[in-house]
Amino acid sequence: MAKVTLCTDWLDVCSGCHMSLLDIDEGLATLFGSVQLLSSPITDLKHPPIEGADVGILTGSVSNDHQEEVARRMRERVRILVSMGDCSVFGGICTMRNFFNVEDVLRHAYVETDSTAPNQAVPRSPEIAKLYPKVRPLREVVKVDYYIPGCPPSAKAIAYVVTELASGREPAWTEDLLRYG
Repeated sequence: MAKVTLCTDWLDVCSGCHMSLLDIDEGLATLFGSVQLLSSPITDLKHPPIEGADVGILTGSVSNDHQEEVARRMRERVRILVSMGDCSVFGGICTMRNFFNVEDVLRHAYVETDSTAPNQAVPRSPEIAKLYPKVRPLREVVKVDYYIPGCPPSAKAIAYVVTELASGREPAWTEDLLRYG
């Protein structure tokens, strides 16, 4: 039987969800018996292949145009898209920026901090991601098929969802998988 292909990536995020993925520990060896990892921000291959993959997992919220491009590319290239972690599912802590004007945020970060050198300006370049006025959860940008909430979700929950999808089954949540802390 062919392995299920999996791609992961992160958007506006702390990377804790991918650390939970790694916390599956020796269970990764079992998981990779039925799953082939094609791309991930923690491997050399960063983007899902043009020919596509079975499952994609995105973590983090969408805060800028570069992240929206990553989300849209993942959605286009995978059959099943999973939103993982509270930032991706709900917007998470990243949405705290929604209480402030984008220009005020940029000015504070690049000009007004105690560690900023004198006479600095907000960098402006077409190569720098354009911040959106509001941070959004993934589902407001692309169609999401499954959700794994948590900050971060437990390794057990991640392994369960990936195993179920790799087996062709729909994950069914139980209380023990949804605990926080």
